[in-house]
Amino acid sequence: MRPARLADNTALAELDAAAWTPESGFPSVMSRAAPGPPTFFTADSPPDAHLLAVLGRRVVGYIRLKVPTHLPENAHVIQIQGLAVDPGHRRRGIATALITAAEQLLRDRGTRKLSLRALSTNHEAIALYERLGFISEGVLREEFFINGSYVDDLLMAKYLIHEA
Repeated sequence: MRPARLADNTALAELDAAAWTPESGFPSVMSRAAPGPPTFFTADSPPDAHLLAVLGRRVVGYIRLKVPTHLPENAHVIQIQGLAVDPGHRRRGIATALITAAEQLLRDRGTRKLSLRALSTNHEAIALYERLGFISEGVLREEFFINGSYVDDLLMAKYLIHEA
């Protein structure tokens, strides 16, 4: 595990292209291929928002950690806004290792709560989050219309620091 660097841009863009398909989430986003070299980092999603899983010299996974809002009253919460593992390296504990490393990093920084959103159709991810101690905090019913069906958006969280 290591923090992302600007030099990881191309590897992460390629990983994203391999890991996400129109069937795994949002076809409207996945079908927008920008001309030119692949880009991953943006002003809203810089390298320091990412923790990487690297095997040898190859980036095989990432987790994107961001503040859900820029309000100081919400500063104790960080949200997982992206988690991807190379399809050829799945089921080897990489996603678990990324989440576990992120939790430790955030605890060390004093973050109280780690939240995320997951599509109700992503059963494998939901099972992973529950196995790692995330709890359901709500459901946004029929929040998305994907491939002809309405899909719920699940709100999940894990408390990293508990009051004494």
